[in-house]
Amino acid sequence: MKEQGSGFRGQGSVRDEAMSFHAEVIFRPIIVCLCGSTRFKEAFTKAQLDETLAGKIVLTIGCNMKADSEIYGHLSSEEFAETKRLLDKLHFSKIKMADEVLILNVGGYIGLSTCDELNYARALGKRVRWLEAPKK
Repeated sequence: MKEQGSGFRGQGSVRDEAMSFHAEVIFRPIIVCLCGSTRFKEAFTKAQLDETLAGKIVLTIGCNMKADSEIYGHLSSEEFAETKRLLDKLHFSKIKMADEVLILNVGGYIGLSTCDELNYARALGKRVRWLEAPKK
C-alpha cells in the first residue's frame, strides 16, 4: 500500500515528514556557559547576544551580586556569603551542563572565582574559549 501525502504544506509522505521532524528533534545546539567577573556586565550582555545569534544555547549568571545591592543590601554578611556560595554552586552546575565555556576576561582580568570556574571546566574536559587572548 502506497503512503499518502499528509497534506501538511503539500510536502512528501507522512513518513518523510516524521523523519524530518525526528532529525530536527535530535539536533542540539552547542551549549556555552559564560564565565567572568560580574563587574563586566556589558561583556556578559554582549556575549550572550553574540553567542545566541551564533546559534548557541547560552548559560550565564542569573544575577549580579556586585550591582544588585538593592537585592542583597539587606543581608547580613553571613547571609550574603551563603547566598554567594549557593549561586557559585549553581554556576558550577551550568559549567557541567555546558559543552564549552567562554571566559570573559576583559582587559585580561581573571578573578579568583573565574579562575576556579576555569579550572573546573578544564577538569571536566570542556572546551575553553576566551573573549581576549590570554596573556602568557
